[in-house]
Amino acid sequence: MENMTPEVLVIIVTTIVCGVAIVVGTMVPTWVEGKAAEKAIEGMARQPDAAPELRTAMLISLALLETASIYVLLIVLVLLFANPLIARFFGG
Repeated sequence: MENMTPEVLVIIVTTIVCGVAIVVGTMVPTWVEGKAAEKAIEGMARQPDAAPELRTAMLISLALLETASIYVLLIVLVLLFANPLIARFFGG
């Protein structure tokens, strides 16, 4: 542990943070998507005549909610494979 360079420490901390970020960053949007789908299905069950409009609105909202998970994945991949923190702090 005492032979660890600061660059290795930054990589280890970044990897741990990325693991936590991908878990939380996919759990929260998935939970919200489930709640949105639940409410849309409840609305379709109460008013079957409005089902096409509710389905369209639900699909659009689910697509927009899914972008949060995609952005989290993008940031995690950048931090894991092209870590800008190393160049910023250590000039390498």
